[in-house]
Amino acid sequence: QVQLVESGGGLVQAGGSLRLSCAASGVIFRIYRVGWYRQAPGKQRELVADITSGMSTNYADSVKGRFTISRDNAKNTLYLQMKSLKPEETVVYYCELGGCWGQGTQVTVSA
Repeated sequence: QVQLVESGGGLVQAGGSLRLSCAASGVIFRIYRVGWYRQAPGKQRELVADITSGMSTNYADSVKGRFTISRDNAKNTLYLQMKSLKPEETVVYYCELGGCWGQGTQVTVSA
């Protein structure tokens, strides 16, 4: 079955950077659109960015110019490079592929 394992979250100061990774297994990774989402407590999960099998990317307006999504099909891995992080981006980040979700990774941005 599909397994998605996120990593790379942690504590960073406002304005800092983090790189999230999502390792996929049990799936032909290269043929799928994959995405990063985030969810704050009590709020709906929202799309941060996604990338198609053809490498087309899409970003939420709030992260354009600061976040970069990429994928390495040889490693079955999705990435999210995050820069200029804001305290309000202290949430759990999830990767999604074909309706399947990882367990999430916590990002905490201190003021």
